Amino acid sequence: MMIPIQPKELPPKKRAASFAEVVQLYSEEEALKEAKRCLQCKNPPCIAGCPVEIDIKKFIHQITQKDFKGAYLTIREKNDFPSICGMVCPAEYQCRLACVLNKKGMPYASEEAINIHFLERFAGDYGIKHSTKGKGLRIKKLKNKKVAVVGSGPAGLACAGELARQGVKVIIVESLHKTGGVLQYGIPPFRLPRDILDYEIDCLKDLGVEFKKNLIIGRTKPLQELFKEGFSAIFLGLGAGVPAFLGVEGENLGNIYSANEFLTRINLMSAYKFPEFHTPVNIGKQVVVIGGGNTAMDAARCALRLQRMSGFKPDTTILYRRTETEMPARRLEIGHAKEEGIKFEFLVQPTGFIGDDLGLVKKIKCLKCRLGEPDSSGRRSPVPIKGSDFEIECDLAVIAVGLKANQLLTAVTPGLKTDKYGNILVDKNMQTSLKRVFAGGDIVGGEGTVIEALGMGKRAARAILKNLTNSTS
Repeated sequence: MMIPIQPKELPPKKRAASFAEVVQLYSEEEALKEAKRCLQCKNPPCIAGCPVEIDIKKFIHQITQKDFKGAYLTIREKNDFPSICGMVCPAEYQCRLACVLNKKGMPYASEEAINIHFLERFAGDYGIKHSTKGKGLRIKKLKNKKVAVVGSGPAGLACAGELARQGVKVIIVESLHKTGGVLQYGIPPFRLPRDILDYEIDCLKDLGVEFKKNLIIGRTKPLQELFKEGFSAIFLGLGAGVPAFLGVEGENLGNIYSANEFLTRINLMSAYKFPEFHTPVNIGKQVVVIGGGNTAMDAARCALRLQRMSGFKPDTTILYRRTETEMPARRLEIGHAKEEGIKFEFLVQPTGFIGDDLGLVKKIKCLKCRLGEPDSSGRRSPVPIKGSDFEIECDLAVIAVGLKANQLLTAVTPGLKTDKYGNILVDKNMQTSLKRVFAGGDIVGGEGTVIEALGMGKRAARAILKNLTNSTS
């Protein structure tokens, strides 16, 4: 069996000094070598491991035949965002984990598994380079139906694409000035270049999808008003855009950001290009990021780059209350963070912040922890050790401990049922407690992955299509 082909990466010192893309695209030669490693299983388990059910076996075979356009179109039959998913999808927990070449019993895919995500990225970028936007994918069956999609994050985009293929008129309503949701405001350009993001979203326009930006559905325009405007159904992809906090003393001091605000300023508002773009973001000489997920990695890696670009000696530390084994972040992102010079402090729990005379953070109070019994997530719980108090110098802190449901719409919509966390309740068909109103993504399942949100959007679209078809019969 041939050794797995890993894509080239920018050297750590070079990439940590800019927001340029880190993982480079496969060359044609590399893609062919990696694709030929695929065993072309009779019953490929990798397809079942993909939340959007891409025919992985087929598109990889097409790559081996140098039918790159065919590979792209095969992916587009199930997923409108091959390049995006090739870059941000946690394949090691999904399709690659199911690959028969993977060493069984591992919590994530071993290196032997086929690099399905990198091959998907190769096919996606081929489609972009050759403007293969998937013409002919649209089937005009329900051309007299109109559906509103609220939110242009992954779930909303996937739902819109599926509906548009069937001839449904889809209008996506977005509260911000740019589309993409968490793809746009949460993921840095060095992981997801903006030209690729914008191109693949624009591909939906070729299917007939329309976008209305800077429009908030809720108080200014109630949900039910959309039905009065002639929409046959509504999909809610509101996301989980409200940051969670630690609830400790001093958390309101200056220079303490939520990861949500920190990344939104940098990614959506291009603060890393200030003053070329007008929105600034503070940066410190000693930055501490609290959390262990992908968002914490993104925030820390952004902070380190901004320190370099500001002329500071890089000094960014991630605090996590468990060990590296329990970190929910992708192994790839943890590895990149380490290579770039980010420090990690494990088994540390912040208990408060100390400010200076100007009201700006200067220290973080902490306790050391040990691991106890597993909690509901299956991970061992952190147990603070009494008397282990210590302090960490810090002039800028970023809190990346998760997001909560965005309730701008749900709180003012009578009859729309939510759980105790504010997440919308749906049935097996992704339908809410309101007739002809469906939902998916983080507003349903809590903070999840891009590909999981895409899968929910597609399931909701199928249910909406069934509903629309029944209403016409």
